[in-house]
Amino acid sequence: MGQGTWHFAERPARRAEEIAAIRLGLDLGMNVVDTAEMYGNGASETLVGEAIAGRRDDVFLVDKVLPNHATRGGTARACKAGLARLNTDHIDLYLLHWRGSVPLAETVEGFADLVAAGLIRYWGVSNLDRDDMVELAGVPGGDQVQANQILYNLTRRGPEYDLLPWLSERGIPVMAYSPIEQGRLLGHPALEEVARRHTATAAQIALAWVLCRGDVNTIPRASTSEHVRQNAAAAEIRLSPDDLEVLDDAFPPATRPSRLEML
Repeated sequence: MGQGTWHFAERPARRAEEIAAIRLGLDLGMNVVDTAEMYGNGASETLVGEAIAGRRDDVFLVDKVLPNHATRGGTARACKAGLARLNTDHIDLYLLHWRGSVPLAETVEGFADLVAAGLIRYWGVSNLDRDDMVELAGVPGGDQVQANQILYNLTRRGPEYDLLPWLSERGIPVMAYSPIEQGRLLGHPALEEVARRHTATAAQIALAWVLCRGDVNTIPRASTSEHVRQNAAAAEIRLSPDDLEVLDDAFPPATRPSRLEML
């Protein structure tokens, strides 16, 4: 269970609360903190940098480069600008935010340069479908990809058909963003039914479902202390076969290939 920061730093009145939420998440063991240069045009990175000040060793920091910046030289420039906003000397995992017009081989070269320079530890991608991953695996150095961050939740089960198996076979971890579909899953009768069995919330059940695969990390956003504590507690919920059957009936698994969705 990690922490997402999409839409953080957009409302100045909530800044202190958002920083406190990230710090509490670290206290509760949610050490993966995800941000991107796109979020608030860098303002989220700045907020994250403030939140993790003095605690950098506690954090596995994930950042992302925009596709239009992802040339070999542009990737380096974007990374260095992000490092300055984050007030750190390295990023643990640097992702291509989504695929654009820059050839994957050129972006991989940029990532390799950053690894060699010690500015990033690992690199990965986001929002790449199976065909994109196959292409990436075929470029020089593409086999060094360490993660694919994708939209995956109970209502977005398309990746289960072919993308998740392909990644699992190669030991490439998945990071699931928007695990409760930006709140749209809340109130669903099936989730409420399972939640009552566990004395939990619908959001906690949605998070527990994403995590039950075992090879998926998720990065829900929480901007209040109460929400952070609920997210952390969701990692302790173990769904039973009966729970999973209820959820499968309400949210059927993928039965055919579909294009990877993104938000």
